[in-house]
Amino acid sequence: MVPPVVVSPLIKTARWSALLFGVVYGKQRFDYLKPIAEEERRVEEAEKKAREEQERIYKQLSEANTDTILK
Repeated sequence: MVPPVVVSPLIKTARWSALLFGVVYGKQRFDYLKPIAEEERRVEEAEKKAREEQERIYKQLSEANTDTILK
């Protein structure tokens, strides 16, 4: 086996700096996007409730129209 290559301290520093920068950037980006996603989820839930209510009303009206003496 070939012995491992000694990596330059400059390259090590650059790699660790890039890693830490990525972690900090990711945390900031997550904190920025989280409230937006929560608002979208809340709106979607409200729309879903309204859609289910409309479907329920439509179903009741359909059943009321099919109940006749002529069955």
